[in-house]
Amino acid sequence: MPEHIPYLEAFIAHLRLERRVSDYTVRNYSAAVGNFVKWLEAAGKWKDDFGVVRPVMVRSFLVEQGRRIARRTLHNHVSGLRAFYRYLREQGVVEANPFTGVTLPKLEKPLPKFLSEAQMTQLLNAPLTLWKDGKLGEFEAFRDSLILELLYGGGLRVSELCGLTHGDVDPGQGVARVMGKGRKQRLCPLGPVATQCLKTFIRRFELSADLKDFVICHRNGKPMQPREIQKLLKKHLAAAELPLDMTPHKLRHSFATHMLDHGADLRAVQELLGHANLSTTQVYTHVSVARLKEAHKQAHPRA
Repeated sequence: MPEHIPYLEAFIAHLRLERRVSDYTVRNYSAAVGNFVKWLEAAGKWKDDFGVVRPVMVRSFLVEQGRRIARRTLHNHVSGLRAFYRYLREQGVVEANPFTGVTLPKLEKPLPKFLSEAQMTQLLNAPLTLWKDGKLGEFEAFRDSLILELLYGGGLRVSELCGLTHGDVDPGQGVARVMGKGRKQRLCPLGPVATQCLKTFIRRFELSADLKDFVICHRNGKPMQPREIQKLLKKHLAAAELPLDMTPHKLRHSFATHMLDHGADLRAVQELLGHANLSTTQVYTHVSVARLKEAHKQAHPRA
């Protein structure tokens, strides 16, 4: 990335403080700006002035980038550059946004991967089975069991799970107040099994459960990080002899798919997942339809 890019630091501050986007989005957007400036420099078109960029230059940039990076990455970069130029316009730095209305190659929408209900049961049983077999400590087994139950029972993102404090959870009502994307709060029913798992965990290990303490933690009370949860999930997938490419987010896919399979309303699932747009949730209906069609193909005499 070029050493100094005008307005980039201010743009990053705008993203963090005003738009309150995730650190992941901040990294992606700043990398997109740096990559674009690097391309402008190599093309001899950079003079510390973003106003020189015209749509024809943007098209040349996109054609060249399209040969180098994946479509989804290209879409993410353009989103970042469009947001950057929108910010520059608001500040009066440029008169137009050259990334408005650009045509991008369509993204393929693969159906989300998920575990079947039987597979999910195998996974949920894995931590306590390892403990009974002497392959996992007692604290870790009950904590890992709680992690899996909350991810699946509440459909939580792993970042939401890691940020959950005892003050956010009402075991009596079986709900949690979750801080989602864009710092938007929502109430998540956890289900009786996950709620009982939480009560058992607190009681068994005599946790103080101070309202500011994190629910998911190490023995010393230190909160767990998303990467640690991804790692322990792999361990339990292996123990349950399940596909190792499953991630915490795919447990969320499993939650949504199973809800719809059992007749849940699409808008209710949208609210439970914290999706801003219904179209994001609709992909799970495609999963359910695909499964119905496969069942028809396997069983119907005219299929």
